[in-house]
Formats: sequence, structure tokens, C-alpha cells
Amino acid sequence: MRKLVAMLLALMMVLSMASIAVAEEPIVVTVFRGDPGDQPADDNKIYKMIEEEFGIKFEFEFLAGDLDETLGTKLMNEDFPDLFDGGNSAEKLINGGALIDLLPYISEEKTPNLYNHIKDLLPQLVNDNGELFIIPNYGINYNGQIVNACNGPAFFVQKQVLAWDNYPQIKTLDQYFDLIERFLAANPTDENGAKYEGFAILCEDWRHFCLINPVQHLMGQPNEGEVFINRTPDENGVYAVETFIDKPYAKPYYKKLNEMYKKGLINPDTFVMTYDQYIAKLSSGTVLGMFDQTWDFGTATAALETAGMYKNTYVALPLVYDESYGFGTISEQYLNGGVPNKDRGFGISVSCEYPERMINLFENLLSDRWQTILQWGIEGEDYYVENGRLLMTPEQYSVRSDATWKIQNQALTIWESAPKKQGSMDDGNTWAPGDQPEILQLNMSDYDKEFLAAYGYGKWADFFNPPCELAPWGEAWQIDSAPIDDDNKDFLACQDQWLPKIIMSADDAEFDANWDAFVAEIAPFAQVKTEFMQEEVMKLVNK
Repeated sequence: MRKLVAMLLALMMVLSMASIAVAEEPIVVTVFRGDPGDQPADDNKIYKMIEEEFGIKFEFEFLAGDLDETLGTKLMNEDFPDLFDGGNSAEKLINGGALIDLLPYISEEKTPNLYNHIKDLLPQLVNDNGELFIIPNYGINYNGQIVNACNGPAFFVQKQVLAWDNYPQIKTLDQYFDLIERFLAANPTDENGAKYEGFAILCEDWRHFCLINPVQHLMGQPNEGEVFINRTPDENGVYAVETFIDKPYAKPYYKKLNEMYKKGLINPDTFVMTYDQYIAKLSSGTVLGMFDQTWDFGTATAALETAGMYKNTYVALPLVYDESYGFGTISEQYLNGGVPNKDRGFGISVSCEYPERMINLFENLLSDRWQTILQWGIEGEDYYVENGRLLMTPEQYSVRSDATWKIQNQALTIWESAPKKQGSMDDGNTWAPGDQPEILQLNMSDYDKEFLAAYGYGKWADFFNPPCELAPWGEAWQIDSAPIDDDNKDFLACQDQWLPKIIMSADDAEFDANWDAFVAEIAPFAQVKTEFMQEEVMKLVNK
């Protein structure tokens, strides 16, 4: 693989390709995002700047309905936009031949920004054939990783719930549900009479990770997707892999959910909620807790902040099983080292008539100037500079949470799926405004400042252990399961079918019977999944 990467780097440097200077004639670029989203305003200032500088206008299509079904239809009909983001099912686009290999268009001479962005990561980004179809949209940090908050998986609870109990340290699963149960008993409704919901579980489509993934974290594991990997290799250097959902240490989590369901803390409709319905619930401020990833409900957070409902926004908590569960003393490890978001973001489709212009667009948008525009905005309007530091007034920062302002003043749809710089600029400023220390403190709401001060913390990441070192395989959820597609679909479908039924069991006897039936049914698919993932993990370890 190292020889292959060296050859690819040499090819990228010497490859003779047509000039990718922007053509003069304006074009309209069609874009698909594998997530719901909002159309930008016609007079969006950043898109206007892109149009003026590059001659490119965009037509956006956002996901409406089931992601896999939508992508399957597009593949069958060869209905390909120019820029194609397949969301969490992007492998379908790659394996279906919908995207072009990007490496022939990238070289140190012609596209230095893109080249330098990925050159050190090529061994883990290219496939076995030395092809690269998507440049990661997140996870490539400059000058080190910044961790001010948990942006990934965690158990979440409304801040008001912790404040109500005098800011307790909630470390375990039992402490978490005990707190929510006590708060709900004392506060069944909000100040407007709307009923609180104790714990919501999003099960729709690929976001069923909210239902499936908590077990690995309760056992002290960072996010590996659907497998548990022993981070200590055996005497032969093998990192043992196993599926966790069918193991004895998974059963207590769903038993706890069953207990909460029977007590009324979990509503039956949670298992059939769409993502939009879920976001609407969270945005209303009536859901007290859930397991999710921070980025997945950002629109709900923004809606709550815009409405001034800071007490209803959420704190991420790194829960584990306590010793009473019989699994020993578990140290939480939710935060991982920086992980390039492999095969996630924009690919250029085989139907695109101007791939060079798309590459040129990404190359230019990855420049310091454009990254500052995309992430900070326009100097004098959206931020100011003082003694070399990029700063925002409280008003400039708070308006960024407003959905109406975003569709007029940010190019979010392009920025979120395109290659981007994270971490710090060479001059010490941070690429993300929210990571800038001065902004992190100055522009935090008074409620949040007081909340953190009550814990003696300065940032939300203080609730967590520091990030661990990234494993040699990265994170296992990035491994493409296409070679075992049918078995993998059955493996996932079995969980989607059985776990809600298990949680809604009427009594202990029915719970045990449902659990045993689930374990028996999933066993053959789990075996295929385990053997495949074991082989793939070791391939990455030995690269």
C-alpha cells in the first residue's frame, strides 16, 4: 500500500491535465445533499460572492424520505447531480459507479490546497485500487485538534434537569435515568402545560445509531459503529473484533430502557418518529434526554437558542455501566483522536460535464481567504479583527444561531459537504468561530456561563475524559460493508425489528423471551459481520 501511495503522489505531481482555470461562461451546478435542509435565500451574500468570482450558481436538492431508497432510485435511473453527497450511505454511490475518481485531477502543482490537505492521509483515504471518490468533509485538523465540546456520541440531558438537582455529577446509566425520572415526577409539564417526555430514541433509517450504538460507549469504547474492538492486541498482534449488540453486556441497556418504558418515560411513538418529527420535538423543549450525536440535532439546538430557551438545550454526558452490572470498573472514552470523515461529503458525479471546474471550486474554497469567508463571514459585518485576533460581538455571534439569518448569510449547504479546514490558522486564530477562546467565553449565554461555573468548568468538554489516541484502523464505522451487503442489511434490519419490541416488552418473562429470540435470529448475520470486520480491521492495521 505504501508503494501504491507513493506512486499516486508521484502521479498527482506530474499528471498532465487541462488547465482548471475558471471558464468565463456562467454555469448552473446541480447539488444533492443526503440530509434534509433549507434552501438558501435568493440573495444569500456568500453564494452571490461565489457566483461573481467563479461563475457558478447552484440548484440544491435535499433529502426527502428514506436515504437508501432515494439513492437506490437515483442509481437505477442514473439521475445524478453534478455534486453528489450520499450522506451516511455514500458507499452506495461509490459502488454503484456514480462518482469519478478525484486523484487524476489533484496535483501539487495545479491544486496545492487540495494536495496538501490530503497527502498525509492518502493511505487511509484511498481504496484498494488507489482511488479517491470523496475528500472528507470533516476531521482534517490544522495545527492540532481543538476539543471544546463533544461533537459526537453521548447521552444528552437538558441543562435544567441538572440545575434542578443542584448540578450533580452524572457518570453512570442508572444515575442518568434516576435523575430524569425524579425530575419528571416533580415536573410533569413545562411552564406552558406541555408534557415532558423522559427519553427519546430516534430509529429512522441510518440514524438508528441512536438505538444501536450506546452499548459500546457504556462499556468504555469510542465510536466504532457496530462492533467492539479490543484495543489491546493479543500475542499475535490481532485486535479482537466482535459485534456487541448480541452480547450479554448489551442486554442490561435494553433492560433499563424496558424499565423506563414501563414507567412511561419513553413514548411508544419514539420508534416510528421521522427525523423531522424528532427535531421538532427537541426544538419544542419537551424532550428531557436522548442518546445521539451533537451534530445530528444542531438545528434543534439553534432553534432553542434563538427562542432564548437555554435551559432546554442539552449537555452531553459520557455514561458507563457502574460496577453493579458485573463488568468491572469502566472508564469512559467517548472522545477519540481526530478522525477524517472518510467517504463523507461531496463526490463529483460521472454525469458532471465540468469536473475540472468543480475541482477548481474546491481548491479555491480551501484557500485561507475563502475558508475565512465560509466560516467567519465578511469582516466588518460578521466579525472584526483586533490585535490580529478574529472576534465577534455577542450580537454577531448569537445571530449565527438564527435559521433565517443562516439562509441569507452562510453557504452552509456547500460548506458542510466540501473539504474544509479545522483546528487553527497559522496565526493562532481558530477556523471555527466557536473554538476561538475569546468567543467561547465572551459570547456564551449568561445561562451557560452560570451553568458551567456551577460545575467549575470552562468548556463543555470538561465533562469528558481527554480524547484517546486514534487507533490504527481509525474508527471502524468507516469500513465499507458492501462485500457483505445482504448479510449486513439483515444484521441491521434484525436490530431495527427486534430492539423496539424488546424495549416494549410487557414484563420480565416477555423481555427475556424476546431477547433470546433476537440473539438467536441475529447470530448468523453477526458471525458474518464479525469475521468480515475482523479481516478489514487487520488490513488497516497492517497497511
